[in-house]
Amino acid sequence: MNDFAPTACAALCLFLTGPATAGGKPEKPLLIDAHMHVWSDDPARFPFAHPYDAKFMPPKIPASLDVLLKEMDEKGVSQCVLVQTISHGWDNRYLVHCLKAQPKRFRGQGLIDPTDPDVAKKLEFWMKEHGLAGVRFSPMYYQGKDEWLNAKSSYPLWEKAEELGAVFNFFIASEQLPKLEDMVRRFPKVKVVIDHLARVDLEAKDPEPEIRKLLALARYPNVFVKVSEFNVLSPSKKYPYRDVYPLVKSVYDAFGPDRLLWGTGFPGATRAQAGRPTLQEELAIIEKEIPFFSAEDRAKILGKNTAKVWGFGGD
Repeated sequence: MNDFAPTACAALCLFLTGPATAGGKPEKPLLIDAHMHVWSDDPARFPFAHPYDAKFMPPKIPASLDVLLKEMDEKGVSQCVLVQTISHGWDNRYLVHCLKAQPKRFRGQGLIDPTDPDVAKKLEFWMKEHGLAGVRFSPMYYQGKDEWLNAKSSYPLWEKAEELGAVFNFFIASEQLPKLEDMVRRFPKVKVVIDHLARVDLEAKDPEPEIRKLLALARYPNVFVKVSEFNVLSPSKKYPYRDVYPLVKSVYDAFGPDRLLWGTGFPGATRAQAGRPTLQEELAIIEKEIPFFSAEDRAKILGKNTAKVWGFGGD
C-alpha cells in the first residue's frame, strides 16, 4: 500500500477547506477590511470639520461604531483598519474613541495636515498618546500644490515614521506617484499603502503611462496596494466591474499576492448612500469574480496581508 496517499489526501483537504478548529470544522477565512471610514452620530461631542470644503454638508446617514460592529458581526468581518474620514478633518478623536472601545478589532489611520510645520510632532502625538498605527495623507486634494509630498521639509516626518513604525497610506493620483516614489526610496523602512489602485483613470485615451507609475513602486518591498473602489475606477460602472480586472492583473503580476489588500470604505446603509456595492458584493469580487486569484491569494488579500501590515493578533 502506498503510504503517501493518505498524507497527500490530508494535505489536499487542508488546502481546500483550511485548518480545522478544535471541533473538527474548518476555520472560517480571516476577513479584515483594510479601509473603513466611520463618523460620529454625536456632532456636538465630535464635530464635523472638513479642512478643504467650506460648503461641506455632514453625511445624512451615520456610520457610527455601533453601525460598523453590527455589520461586522453579521458578515463575519473580524477586524478593520479605521481610516479617518475627511468629514472630521484633523480631529481624530472619534477615531480614537472607536479604537479604545474595541482595541483588538481595530487599528487606526488618522489624518494630519501635511503642510503643518509641526507635522512630525503631530504624528508622534497621535501615535504615542492615542494609539494610532499611522496616518493617511491625501495628495489627491493637493494636485498642483503637492510640493510637500517629497520636499526636504517632509524628511523629519518620514524619519519620525521610521522611528515609530508608522504605516502611511496615501489617497493619491497616479501622476503624483513619482514624488511618492522619491520618498519611498529614501525611507525604505516606512510601510506605505497606496489607496484604491492610485485612482488610475481607466477612461483616459491611454492610461498605460499612469499604470506604469504605479507598477514602478512594486520594486520597493515596503509598498502595498489596496485593490478597492472598483465602482469608482470602472468606466462602465457595472458590477462586478470586469473592466477594472486588467489593471488588477497588472498590479497582481508586479506586486504579487502578498502585498495586495482588500477594503470597502463604508459600513451598513452608508454604502448605498455613497453609491457603493454591498459588503457581500465587495467580497464576491475577490472571492469569486476575479478569475486569476487562487484560493491562497484570496485568503491573503482578504485578511492575512492586512493582519501582517497592521499587526492584528489572532484573537
